[in-house]
Amino acid sequence: MSDEHDLSVRQIISHLEKPNSQLSLIRQCELLGISRSSWYYQPGPIDPLTLDLMNRIDKIYTDYPFYGSRKVAAQLSRDLEYRINRKRTQRLMRLMGIEAIYPKPNLSKAHPNHCHYPYLLKGLAIDHPNHVWGTDITYVRLSDGFLYLVAFMDWHSRYVLSWQLSTSLEADFCIEAAKVALENGTPQIANSDQGVQFTRQSYLDVWKNRHIQVSMDGRGRCMDNIFTERLWRSLKYEEVYLKDYQTVAEARSGISSWFDFYNHKRVHQSLNYQTPAEIYLA
Repeated sequence: MSDEHDLSVRQIISHLEKPNSQLSLIRQCELLGISRSSWYYQPGPIDPLTLDLMNRIDKIYTDYPFYGSRKVAAQLSRDLEYRINRKRTQRLMRLMGIEAIYPKPNLSKAHPNHCHYPYLLKGLAIDHPNHVWGTDITYVRLSDGFLYLVAFMDWHSRYVLSWQLSTSLEADFCIEAAKVALENGTPQIANSDQGVQFTRQSYLDVWKNRHIQVSMDGRGRCMDNIFTERLWRSLKYEEVYLKDYQTVAEARSGISSWFDFYNHKRVHQSLNYQTPAEIYLA
């Protein structure tokens, strides 16, 4: 994050503590890196034990994303040395927006009013920037709560084009992040999973209005979105798990700094030890 941006964030936080702020609500949310819906969100009290379980589930899922709720509950029970109910584990995983990423029977029904598109990337050689962009959502823990993070990545270069934090799983933070990503370029294909955030017409229109092909992962298939899964694992182990974010602003600052490091300083073996920015911005 630049010094200029750091100053902007400090200024907006200062303005938020004063009445009669001269900054518009939209601009305040932009500077803080949160969605507009998050502004109005009033978090309810979270039981510390429940929050601890959610954080443990996040860690287990990051290590073993192929674990379903049965195995996650079993691992929790082993770690805590008392039985954790599978139904409770399922409920928390739904709240966190995660599920096992192995092929499984069609037990969950898609929203009947949402559109779904085929997976277009099978056998495709992704050989240049802006060929394919991918996106996904992950859970980010706070000391007394949690956030959701969405990011858009150029799959050829691994460059993170945009990201947004939100306090809810409403689609608007995904739409806002998509629009910011499009300020960097225009992909041929935009790929996502079949989550309700990515099948809403308002989200799909962001791509279709620009004549961009939409691709969607097969339900529960990890390899369809492997680059973003690797991104989340790196982010969690190199930043989130090392910190104890107290506020949204702290999470935003830490994640912003890490993404800047990831894009501009972190070399990738698969990129011949170049950085994502060196490939994407070449």
